[in-house]
Amino acid sequence: MSNYLDTTRKVYQEAALKPDVGLCCTTSPIWQLPELNIPPKMLEMNYGCGSTVHPRDLAHHPRVLYVGVGGGMELLQFAWFTRKPNSVIGIDPVVEMLEVCEKNLAEAEKTNAWFSADFVSLRKGDALQLPVEDKSVDVAAQNCLFNIFELEDLKTALSEIYRVLRPHGRLVLSDPICESEIPEHLRKDEKLRALCLSGALPLSDYLKMITDIGFGTIEVRARRPYRVLAAPHYDVSAPIFIESVEICAIKDPMPKDGPCIFTGKTAIYYGTETHFDDGKGHVLLPNQPLAICDKTATALEKLGRKDLYITPSTWFYDGGGCC
Repeated sequence: MSNYLDTTRKVYQEAALKPDVGLCCTTSPIWQLPELNIPPKMLEMNYGCGSTVHPRDLAHHPRVLYVGVGGGMELLQFAWFTRKPNSVIGIDPVVEMLEVCEKNLAEAEKTNAWFSADFVSLRKGDALQLPVEDKSVDVAAQNCLFNIFELEDLKTALSEIYRVLRPHGRLVLSDPICESEIPEHLRKDEKLRALCLSGALPLSDYLKMITDIGFGTIEVRARRPYRVLAAPHYDVSAPIFIESVEICAIKDPMPKDGPCIFTGKTAIYYGTETHFDDGKGHVLLPNQPLAICDKTATALEKLGRKDLYITPSTWFYDGGGCC
C-alpha cells in the first residue's frame, strides 16, 4: 500500500471512531426530500465538499455505486430514489467506517418509514480495485475522495469507475480543484493530502483525465469557493485559493471531434431571420438561449457573426444543452 493511502485510511479510521465535523465542509445545501429524516450522526459525518445527489440522474430506480461511504448520508439519499433491495452499493476500505455507517443506516430505518436497510449493500474494498461487476451500475458517485489520489492512482480509480458503469451511465463527483500551483512540499505531505487540501488539480487537468479515460460527455454543474491555504497555518509564500467542483461524466461514445464538455456557456441569436442553423444540429430561435458545450461555443465564435452572443462559462450546467 502506498504510504499516503495508509495515512488516508488512518485519518478516516479516526473520523469513524470520533466524528470530525470540521474534516470537510460541504459547500452545497443538503437535500431536503419528503419524508427523509437524516440522523444527526450522519450529518456530523458528512465528509464531502459538495453533493453527488441530483434527481435527474436518479430516475427509473437506477443501481447506484457510492465510493467512500462516510457516515452514510448520501447512501440514504440515493436509497430515497432507488427503493429496492441492494440497489445502492457502498464501498469503503476502512472497516471502522463501514461499521459506523451500518449502525447509522439502522438508525435511519427507525425514523424513515419508507427506508429499509437492505436497500444498501456495504462492501469492503477501495476505488483502485472495485468489488463490482463490469457494466453493472447506472450511477457511480464519489465525494471529496479522488483528489486524495496521486496521478497514476487517480487514473486507475477513474478507469475502475468506467469499467463498472453501464453504457450511458454516469459518474457524479464532487472534489476540490485549484488553479494555483500547489508547492511540492504540500503535495507530498501525506496528512494534508488525506485531508483533501493538497492534492487538488486545476479543473482543465482533471477534465482531461476524465475524458482520456473515455467519457464522451462532461457536465460541470457547480464551482464554489472551498478553502484558502495561507501563512501562518501553512508553509506558503502566498495564499492558495481552493474551490470545490461538482461534475457529471457520462459514459457516452466519444465523438470524432472530441468530448462534449459543458461549462455553462450559452448561445443567443439576435438576428432578423426566423432562426439560425449552423448546419451541425444547432438551431437557435431569436433571443432564445441555448446551452452549448465548449466545443460548439468555439465553433460558433469562429463564424464571426455579429448576431450571435456567446456567454462565458458560468460553471453551472443543469441539462438541456445542444449535444
